[in-house]
Amino acid sequence: MNENIHKISPDELEFDRIRQILRDGLEIELSERSVELVQKCRIYLDRKLEDTKEPLYGINTGFGSLHDRLISHEDLGILQRNLVLSHACGQGDEIPREITRLMLFLKIQSLAYGNSGVQLSTIQRLVEFFNQRVTPVVYQYGSLGASGDLAPLAHLSLPLIGEGEVYFNGKKKPVDSVLNELQMEPVTLASKEGLALLNGTQFMSAFGVHCCLRVFKLSQLADIIAALSLEAFDGRIEPFHPLVQEIRPHQGQIKTARRIRYILKGSELMNQSKKHVQDPYSFRCIPQVHGASKDSINYVAYVFKNEINSVTDNPTIFPDEDLIISAGNFHGQPLALALDNLCIAMSELGNISERRTYQLLGGHRGLPPFLVAQPGLNSGFMIPQYTAAAMVSHNKQLSTPASVDSIESSAGQEDHVSMGANAAIQCYQVLLNLERILAIELFNAAQALDFRRPAKSSPYLENFFGQYRERVKFVDDDRIFYPDMNESVKFLQEVELNLPVE
Repeated sequence: MNENIHKISPDELEFDRIRQILRDGLEIELSERSVELVQKCRIYLDRKLEDTKEPLYGINTGFGSLHDRLISHEDLGILQRNLVLSHACGQGDEIPREITRLMLFLKIQSLAYGNSGVQLSTIQRLVEFFNQRVTPVVYQYGSLGASGDLAPLAHLSLPLIGEGEVYFNGKKKPVDSVLNELQMEPVTLASKEGLALLNGTQFMSAFGVHCCLRVFKLSQLADIIAALSLEAFDGRIEPFHPLVQEIRPHQGQIKTARRIRYILKGSELMNQSKKHVQDPYSFRCIPQVHGASKDSINYVAYVFKNEINSVTDNPTIFPDEDLIISAGNFHGQPLALALDNLCIAMSELGNISERRTYQLLGGHRGLPPFLVAQPGLNSGFMIPQYTAAAMVSHNKQLSTPASVDSIESSAGQEDHVSMGANAAIQCYQVLLNLERILAIELFNAAQALDFRRPAKSSPYLENFFGQYRERVKFVDDDRIFYPDMNESVKFLQEVELNLPVE
């Protein structure tokens, strides 16, 4: 088995495998089983169309409210091409290319289960695009998150038929020039294929998986940085005692307290006697707040793991049962609710982080006001907290649930939609803001910890702090801060955490 190639198969797809594919630039190919399933379904569909005159939604009929318009056999390919062309109505900013590549991968995965009726040549071309890093240009807006992510997936599919734009070799180009360069001909779509390509939840799923993969690490970083702030604030360890968690046994709370105890093990600072008997909630309630977000993140990961191992286009084809069923697997309601939940969970991690930053600046417990040696002459860390507060407020606004909204479309045929695509866009922005908020807390906590010297923190935190100080230095006097803040974000993205598996 070639370790540089991932085999697309019906076997369960895991987050860690997706991370490896994207991080290590693995190529993909269809397994023999997937080839067999795709071919079997296509043969069945072709025979079905030859043997029946009954209407089959989207296969020999129009779409949406035009579902009762029958299409002649000779026009079925034109119908599918027209569908892709007419639905490419995306607007707004281009989505990040790494998310578009994930969309492409997840679309291939979904089609490879053999319930969608695509030609083997069509799915093979998608595989070639992925391996050659031909990345379609996809825009933010156009999906209601119900009939699948129609407009975004239309833009993803345009290059198959020789239309649209792609990124190739780092440049945005018309796809026809790229196809010529790669000596490829546009695909001629057969019956059902346009619908199989456009129906599906891969826009929402790609954003959700991307956010999950990143928030797994950000959740760990939130604990590490919170522990560093606790040390710098001369906080107490008692709220993290296992007995406290056992009498309120939420799993996220238990895990957070256990992790904080691990991070702080052997700390000289933490073992010093304390003059105060209580810490503010942003320190004392870290297990409860971080833990609740962990539990939500785990729920969201469960939803998206199910989704990426699913068939989500419509109609779905069951060759062994001789059934073609028009149903609703493209509806994004499970994803919309999960994405809204993730927005709130991440927003709260940022909210409590900014409160710890605020507490560190107040001149309490022997720390200088605004964490600078000559406050007044220097403003110190006053304004990084403003920046964090602005992003925290923005996250609160973005965490208004998109899933509680719906709007009628397609002349009433599509009368309830999930708005999961809007939830996905919001979720991605909350993720970016959270990363920056945590970076600002780290920037402040590291500065505060240096005022506690020569006392030492734990071996784990001293190692983490030492890596950070190699990139962001102590602030003696006012300087331009945004390069330090940007470097702090890069540090969070690149640092290896080496926490025990729990």
